[in-house]
Amino acid sequence: MTTTSEPLDPMSRVHAIDAQLTHVWMVRTFLKHADESEDDEDLRQIVRDLYDVLLAFGPIEEVRAERDYLKVAKKKLSKLRKATEFYVAIQPEVSGHTNFAMAARSLRTAVDRIIAILNE
Repeated sequence: MTTTSEPLDPMSRVHAIDAQLTHVWMVRTFLKHADESEDDEDLRQIVRDLYDVLLAFGPIEEVRAERDYLKVAKKKLSKLRKATEFYVAIQPEVSGHTNFAMAARSLRTAVDRIIAILNE
């Protein structure tokens, strides 16, 4: 049995992206407060880049125009992708601890889902 899902309407896409941004926020917060960030400029830059992306969206409650929100998402996607790819690449050097590995997986999963939502 094959099922096809209907494309999401613009506001549903906004909410779906916002749900993924919660994961990005938690990864950013984890990295920001990790002891490893104190001595690693690359890690601090990733934290700053993720914050810049998140700040551009603002609170979901303030979204008035779905198209504007989706436009911001497309505009910030490049920076989000680069920060994610960079973190995934350096994560083993930063720390092999499970928390850092899971943060990389979580960030990658959230960004992949945002990309899929934007491509719908």
